[in-house]
Amino acid sequence: MLIDIFNRLFRSNKVLLPESVPVAAAAPDVSNPESFNPYTVHGKSMQASGWFNHETGELFRGFPVSEADVILDVGCGGGGNANFCASRGAHIVFADIDSKMVAETERILKNSAARKIEAIVTDANPLPLPDGMFTRIVSTEVIEHVDDPSSFLKELARVGKSGALYLLAVPDPAAEEIYKQVAHPSYFEHPNHIRVIEHTEFERLVADAGLEVIARDSYGIYFTIWWALYWADWQDGPTPRHPALDAWATTWDALLKCKDGLRITSALDKALPKSQLLIARKP
Repeated sequence: MLIDIFNRLFRSNKVLLPESVPVAAAAPDVSNPESFNPYTVHGKSMQASGWFNHETGELFRGFPVSEADVILDVGCGGGGNANFCASRGAHIVFADIDSKMVAETERILKNSAARKIEAIVTDANPLPLPDGMFTRIVSTEVIEHVDDPSSFLKELARVGKSGALYLLAVPDPAAEEIYKQVAHPSYFEHPNHIRVIEHTEFERLVADAGLEVIARDSYGIYFTIWWALYWADWQDGPTPRHPALDAWATTWDALLKCKDGLRITSALDKALPKSQLLIARKP
């Protein structure tokens, strides 16, 4: 999922990630340096952080998805969230301002188990959707991009049914503070991150939209470090296969395989997360 986000965040000519980055993959073959790809650890890290639990049917812990749900994914990126929801047999409407991302998500979901899929290209201002349509609404790593977060969240609230659950995530200020010092300036320029959202501000924005926050979480220290290393050898552009990225992915993969790996990664996630997350309910 975050890989979809990263590709969407950096779609300017200055900063682009490889188009072939997988949403999730098996563990890397570290015994063969030629075949090793650091991106293959990303999916495992996301699952360790609480995402994509097929056993419980939760997109993220505390956010169950079922066949009965009608789901809206705003800022769908390359389809990571929507693909999981499709595997649960839900009716899914996915939207993004980038028509290429919408087309990619549609391609991925075309032969999925979703009972219905609908694609929309929109800036969500407003959403071309009726009031009270959805039981689940997902929007991850989007609010930091929009000109008016308050109006955006009120639109999300408008289209949810009474009792609908919302899964909302934005970058954590701790990680953003690091990137202020190490990232290329375009990271904090339109259309990328035009604001850093503090924890209390995030909760206030959600509450002001008429939603009740029922859970708070964080995740993604693997990505916090990965991005800091990504910028380490910037010259006229990124170095996609810098040895530091390979080394970090190998280290993290080894940690996940340890007996206490999940306990340790969970503690680290809380200390320096890449993202903050809220689960909310519409009264």
